[in-house]
Amino acid sequence: MKGEFLLEVGTEEIPASFIPPATDSFCELLGKTLDNSRIPYSRIEWYATPRRLIFRALELAPVQTSVDVERIGPARSAAFDENGNPTKAAEGFARSQGVEVADLVVVKTPKGEQIAVRKTEIGRPTRDVIAEALPGLLEKTSFPKTMRWMDLDARFARPVHWIVALFEGEVIPFSFGNIQSGNLTRGHRFTHPGSFPVSGFEDLRNSLEYHGVFIDPNARRAEIERRIKELAATDALKVFEEPDLLDEVTYLVESPYPVMGEFTADFLELPASILITCMKKHQRYFSVQGKEGRITNRFIAVNNTPVRNPEFSVRGHQRVLKARLEDARFYFKEDRKLPLFDRLEALKGVVFHSKLGTAYEKVQRFTAIAVMLAERFAPEKVDQVKRASLLCKCDLETGIVYEFPELQGIIGSYYAKMDGEPEEISTAVREHYLPAHAGDSLPNGIIGSLVSIADRIDTIAGCFSVGLIPTGAADPYALRRNSLGIIQILIDMDKQLDLPWLIVEAVKLIGSKRTREAAQAEADVLDFFRTRFVNFHTSRDFPLDVVEAAVRARFDDVVDARRRV
Repeated sequence: MKGEFLLEVGTEEIPASFIPPATDSFCELLGKTLDNSRIPYSRIEWYATPRRLIFRALELAPVQTSVDVERIGPARSAAFDENGNPTKAAEGFARSQGVEVADLVVVKTPKGEQIAVRKTEIGRPTRDVIAEALPGLLEKTSFPKTMRWMDLDARFARPVHWIVALFEGEVIPFSFGNIQSGNLTRGHRFTHPGSFPVSGFEDLRNSLEYHGVFIDPNARRAEIERRIKELAATDALKVFEEPDLLDEVTYLVESPYPVMGEFTADFLELPASILITCMKKHQRYFSVQGKEGRITNRFIAVNNTPVRNPEFSVRGHQRVLKARLEDARFYFKEDRKLPLFDRLEALKGVVFHSKLGTAYEKVQRFTAIAVMLAERFAPEKVDQVKRASLLCKCDLETGIVYEFPELQGIIGSYYAKMDGEPEEISTAVREHYLPAHAGDSLPNGIIGSLVSIADRIDTIAGCFSVGLIPTGAADPYALRRNSLGIIQILIDMDKQLDLPWLIVEAVKLIGSKRTREAAQAEADVLDFFRTRFVNFHTSRDFPLDVVEAAVRARFDDVVDARRRV
């Protein structure tokens, strides 16, 4: 407890996605405050559940470090008259610093001679410094969205209901909104809703665990994973590995209690991707697979409270899921009334960007680019590349993608296959979205690779042609990700490509929509690729000087530049 600072902010349920970035934000703010306040500490930890954010700083000094300071005042000529007597300026400065005029000294500065006072600023008690800082730190904590409640000025992700703030076991007094800090925490909302006092972090953790709350998200995640795997194994089944869903569920419960349910087997006629996404996105349920790895009609839900009547709980989950699956089946059957390719014309009604036209126009542009690439790299596949390009955005007009946007490409690939398209074309429809994020896999086939490059370069060239250029951290059109995707695909293909030629052709296809000079847009795009190439390689431990030397010498071919790094 010696040197321990503890803060618990109890709230209404905070959205799961808000919690990790918010805890990181507060820890950074707290660390800067302690550093700037000259309060040494060893480390800062955080813990969180849907209803509480907990922060702990260890080995804090009991008082600020004292420091010798020099306060500069007015010019000497203004502070003393020609006889050396202090003026009102000198007297006022001395009074503001809490010293006598006799304690003032003359110092030389870039502005000339000025009066100053030198004194030791005695460190204040850590408890007092933190008490003053905490309201502002909570107000500044970064959330994707904040809210006000009642008629208060305070803003937070959700209304605050209690605050525990302790330093070495003693309450740090402050208020936030209408809540006064204290030493009273609360147990699980449904099983142990009462308040009880705590004296420090260990007492808080142990008492909350006794009252049905597990505050460590890593331990809670591991416990959820263990329990759902054990539950599935009771019927010789396995849970689909879904780390992102596991992360989300970790911040949806304070204490996990999984149950396994089932849906009627006739829903298995739907593609597995639809079933998995429906359970995952709408209900946060885990899908279950059989020994052969195929999806079954079982699922696992994780409750936030102990289940007194498992059958009743399972029936509730099954009833809600059935309604969701019925909706998905309706969209699927409606989609299948029209071949995928027949939806191409409907893209004329889908706006890609107000400055760059419709999704149909975009498809026509990058199809032309993809064909040019195929003529260079796979002349025997030109027709297939063109067909895949024309098909790859058609699923944007399907009911399933409207309901589950994350399935675009996946559903298009499935529908293309059902329509009798060749395997390499249906696969390319899915693969052209790869890589979707850092560390994602790349397209396996040449068709998907070329369509992916064409789609991405059209987006980049189009945005640069109309002035939609990334600034700072803002990149709303994912141009950095798209350029890195092209770089990675070209390196993976190990095929040399005249990058300036590709950029020129892509900018040319923007046509009359272009609002900038073509030459300037082309030069900016090439510089953009050059920067991304350097960043990509230095992030993978290539020496910065070597990479920069390679691109300074020449940068017109990604594979060539890579070979020279």
